Amino acid sequence: MEKNEFLEQHIFTGLENINDGYESEATHYFSELDFATVLERAAHFGLGIYSIEARLDGEVFGTSGHDKAKKKATDPKWYTQALSDFKKRQAGLAYGATYKVSQKLLDRKSDSE
Repeated sequence: MEKNEFLEQHIFTGLENINDGYESEATHYFSELDFATVLERAAHFGLGIYSIEARLDGEVFGTSGHDKAKKKATDPKWYTQALSDFKKRQAGLAYGATYKVSQKLLDRKSDSE
């Protein structure tokens, strides 16, 4: 199983990608509510999140990364805090992220199918 296939099947399923022609079509963007679901699912599967990008009206509003937070990419504390901080600063943002899916998890999911 490939990383993008895993994300589509286990993390993004049932959520609306609101990427409306931002720089990279490959990056999924979600509403605040849907992105909170993405983060819950990421924590459940032990995924890493390297960075989060928030957009307002299509323009970059801000970014946050695990390195700035001095946390491991797989530590849910940093990315849940980052979402909380963005929400306090501005309502109605769209959120995208870069993810780390371990090869071990991909192999395990491939074997179980």
